Amino acid sequence: MTDVFTLLSLPSTSKGFTAHRYAVVDEGSASSLPRKTPRLDTDSDSGSASRSQDRGKGKSVDKDGPLIIQINDFVGKVLDKTSDQSLATLKHCLMISLEKETKDILPTTYEGIYNCCYTVVSGGRGQVLYDILVMEFERCCWNLRKELMASKNDLASIEWLDRFVKVCVWFEGQVTLLRALLAYLDRAFILKNPRLSNIHDIAFMTFKSHVLDDSLIIEHIRTGIRDWIVLERNNSMESPHRGCIQNLVSHLVTHGTYTIIFERFVTEQTLVYYSEEAERKIHKMNITPELFLTHVTQRVAEEEARAVVVCQPATVLLVQHATRRGLLEGRLDWLAHGAMEPLMSARGTDRLNSAYTEFAAVDGLHVLSKEFKAYVQRAVSNIIKDVQHDDTMIERLLEFKAFSDRALQTAFIDPKTQQPNRDFSYALTDAFALGFKARRNKPAELIAKHLDRLMRRGQRDMSDSDFDALLDSVLGLYRYTDDKDVFRTFYHRALARRLLLERSASDDFEKAMLKKLKEMYDPEFGMGDHMFNDLALSRDILREYRNRLPDDNSMHLSVMVLQRSVWPFAARKKDVDLLPWMQSELEAFGAFYKSKHQGRKLDWDHSLGTATLKARFTAGTKELTVSLYQAVVLLLFNDIAEMGYNQILEATRMEVGELKRTLQSLACGQKRVLRKHPVGKDIDEADTFYFNTDFTDPRTKVHINSIQAKETPEESKRTQTHIDSDRKHYLDAAIVRIMKAKKELSYEQLKTQTIEAVKNHFVPEVIVIKQRIAGLVEQEYLRRDEDDMNKYIYVA
Repeated sequence: MTDVFTLLSLPSTSKGFTAHRYAVVDEGSASSLPRKTPRLDTDSDSGSASRSQDRGKGKSVDKDGPLIIQINDFVGKVLDKTSDQSLATLKHCLMISLEKETKDILPTTYEGIYNCCYTVVSGGRGQVLYDILVMEFERCCWNLRKELMASKNDLASIEWLDRFVKVCVWFEGQVTLLRALLAYLDRAFILKNPRLSNIHDIAFMTFKSHVLDDSLIIEHIRTGIRDWIVLERNNSMESPHRGCIQNLVSHLVTHGTYTIIFERFVTEQTLVYYSEEAERKIHKMNITPELFLTHVTQRVAEEEARAVVVCQPATVLLVQHATRRGLLEGRLDWLAHGAMEPLMSARGTDRLNSAYTEFAAVDGLHVLSKEFKAYVQRAVSNIIKDVQHDDTMIERLLEFKAFSDRALQTAFIDPKTQQPNRDFSYALTDAFALGFKARRNKPAELIAKHLDRLMRRGQRDMSDSDFDALLDSVLGLYRYTDDKDVFRTFYHRALARRLLLERSASDDFEKAMLKKLKEMYDPEFGMGDHMFNDLALSRDILREYRNRLPDDNSMHLSVMVLQRSVWPFAARKKDVDLLPWMQSELEAFGAFYKSKHQGRKLDWDHSLGTATLKARFTAGTKELTVSLYQAVVLLLFNDIAEMGYNQILEATRMEVGELKRTLQSLACGQKRVLRKHPVGKDIDEADTFYFNTDFTDPRTKVHINSIQAKETPEESKRTQTHIDSDRKHYLDAAIVRIMKAKKELSYEQLKTQTIEAVKNHFVPEVIVIKQRIAGLVEQEYLRRDEDDMNKYIYVA
């Protein structure tokens, strides 16, 4: 009798069911075939048995009548047998697939494996297959670990890493294949059981627990990593094994062990390596801080480049930080102190920016800022204390300030705000202010004189905005000096000279500068406005006087009538004796002025006077622009060809210092309209002078530098003495004003309040304040308390 399975396999044209009409299978699935003989409802009577027997004996039956089908349990046995065969096939295939070095061939095709999986799962054997799969993964991973452990003694550490990577590639490839072949198990069985892990997770968890969690395997992986990275660091170049490390990282990420096995180890090893390297270079190789900082920058760049290629993005920052920590930690003070001076001296903002970056990365900016301030203060102090180069002090300060500002704007930038770091900005300001204290009064005086030179020279080829910026840069230095009164005094004197001698390049710039000084720095600069008003009134008076002169008057007298209280010049006790015809011109003007302004007194000051003379030389006639002192001396040679020093002194009755400077400008300068005997640069009382008829100059109008137009050392000294005297009176007034308001104060309180009261003009020395308090006590403005000698009481 042919079985049902064979019959079901016949083509649709087969006559199997007509030939074997009794072998009919009732409806229902193979998994739920009935094992009892069902009976039709019509045959449920007592005669059904006999009718069944009759059919078996070949008796004729009604073809259209019902059939009784009897099933004898052979179908279930067939299906169980098929499931067992499929399960056995799958187990054999799994063993071969997860055996790395096997040469066995799969017993069926990939499609056959998939069909077997379908049959097993459909047959209710999914759990059995799942357990077999878990067992095979366990066996496979155990064998892989055994293989790796066996090879670690035969291969170098880096070569062993290559073997490990190949094992990972093979295993992950087999897992991918099995996931595809056993996809029905994943979808139809595992997915319906939440407590079970899918094939991918089973495989990777098993591999992790047997291989990647093994301490010996981890140690050997890290040994290979360390040997590779040390090789690259020592050679400062890429090694041929980098590709293997990249693959290793990829597999560790895939298995979720990258952070534990690779990232933490590399970070820790980097810290240790560079700590040892720093110690070696500093203590054994005696590297300088400047070169060490360059080395730090280079090493950080190397580590970053390597990490970008090999590591995960998050690891790059960790490696950079570990590199910097290893090289810099505990060495910031040494590095900042030793590197700041050469970096600033080299005037290179790029290297300063590198230093800023390195210190910022290890939270060491406070150390760098402190050293930056110390260097700037030291540099400013050295410039100011260099007495031999006072003539270039302001130019050097401006150059250094410009570089410091540029460094602040380009090197010390806060990456968050993209603005100069505030700590460095404050450090720069404080450093300049402290540096200016290295020498009192002189910086303020020279700033005023530098502005005087700029105002005389003018902008020349510079634009208005550039020239204005140059003036602002000089005023920027003025902010740092405490001696505001010194600057104000010398600036007023220089301004007066420029205006009276008509040496200013631009009245507009003069007025703009006065306005800026008055509004931004000191209201007392308003005195300059009165100077311009005086000059305007003086021009009107002179114009009226000249209109009254006859047309044939050969003299062109120019007079400036000024208020002494507005102009910063003291009355001269002794002046030059003018020639009689000069004196008569002045007396004529004086008479005119007094006729208009009765009760006013005119005091003549010839120190700033000028004159234009016509001189006849062998080479031709020249117009000489000279000071009034120079003119008086030159006019003496109209009648006498040769004169001795004492003769000139007696004729002019000038001060000895003034006469020597005047003769030096005429006989020892570049344009020598006088000659002296003996020849030399200095003026002596035994010298003899005579007119130089051989004087030549390519220009018709010749200007001879006027000593009187410049601030001489003697005048500077007198000005300083005048300033010191004014300061004493200023302090006295401030102390009395404070005590009048407070009635009684301790010495410390009085000192503090006095400094606060005068700080906008100058910062007095404590010993000077103490002297002024003692002077006021002697003058009985103050008295000491009888019980407390440190307390002062105002005497009404």
